[in-house]
Amino acid sequence: MSWDIAISSEKETQFVDDKIVAFNRSHVPFTQDNDFVSLNFHIKDDKGVVIAGINSLMYCWGMVYIDVLVVDENHRGQQLGSRLLNKVESEAKAMGANLSHLDTFDWQAKDFYLKHGYEIFGVLENCPPGHARYYMKKVL
Repeated sequence: MSWDIAISSEKETQFVDDKIVAFNRSHVPFTQDNDFVSLNFHIKDDKGVVIAGINSLMYCWGMVYIDVLVVDENHRGQQLGSRLLNKVESEAKAMGANLSHLDTFDWQAKDFYLKHGYEIFGVLENCPPGHARYYMKKVL
């Protein structure tokens, strides 16, 4: 039989995601009431323009993945990133989270996260060439 590889539709992508979630649940029961909880927040300026935001996900076992944290260049140094990170961590802790994790590149925010209590648990060297990607965690 010939096995063709095809680009997945949204429905097929969801099917694959559902399969791994079911597999994971069969090995380690989920401890959250809601398996996946988005914790996404933003800050707007006085004109209603988004100047900072964080997208994160609390998943399955009280763990938080920080996907994106960004502050507009013109608004850095005003503690906006700290406020957003603290908001996610406090909301997640209130829902029973015990661990936060993320990754960041060497030109992004490694030192910011270290300052907020994150520790490096892995480094992917030469990703992209000449740079490093840091994998970080924090016990909440």
